[in-house]
Amino acid sequence: MEAALSLLMLTAIALVGGAIYLWRSRGLKKQALLMLILAAVMAINIAIWTLPNERGETLIKATVE
Repeated sequence: MEAALSLLMLTAIALVGGAIYLWRSRGLKKQALLMLILAAVMAINIAIWTLPNERGETLIKATVE
């Protein structure tokens, strides 16, 4: 599961970089905005899986056990 989260994070970073490239060099604002929204959704997913709840447990640890 850690590998999947790592790939998700790397993909989100690549999407942000690609969105910046599209926006600045090609002027494709709609596609760049959609890429940024997808990267934000991925980041929120990572946060949901890794941030602890009030008992200090994370979903990633609950899945492994």
